[in-house]
Amino acid sequence: MCADHKDVKPNLVLSVLQNHCPRCRRGAMFQYGNPYKLRTVLRMNERCPVCGQSLDMEPGFYYGTNMISYTLAILFSVLTFLLWWFTIGFSLKDNRFFWWLGINAFLLVALQPPLMRLSRSVWISFFIRYSPRWKEGDLVEPERINKEHQHNW
Repeated sequence: MCADHKDVKPNLVLSVLQNHCPRCRRGAMFQYGNPYKLRTVLRMNERCPVCGQSLDMEPGFYYGTNMISYTLAILFSVLTFLLWWFTIGFSLKDNRFFWWLGINAFLLVALQPPLMRLSRSVWISFFIRYSPRWKEGDLVEPERINKEHQHNW
């Protein structure tokens, strides 16, 4: 017997974390998978390779990702602060706070490329929703495109 294969809607959180297209939640948003290849860290596909959704919506579209990136950095710092506090603790008699500060700063710098990609994925998912009919070609087209300013992010 053959099992019926239904087109299952992928999880939003997993598709955002994996930097997939928000419309079909299957195609890769970035041309290269390695975020630590610094020359190509933000090089995105012009369109989703699976559904054809445009990923460059308008000039300056991704300028709003700085707010998302800042929020992710603050959340990460609060998480490491709480983990440090509950495992190692803080004291006024030694310099454990400064050790946490240094380690947290190092981790934030080391995680900056994935955080920048994640912030773009979160940002575009605010504006483009999942479409169950993505195979039929119901694309969300960009409002305005200026070819001279395309890819100026």
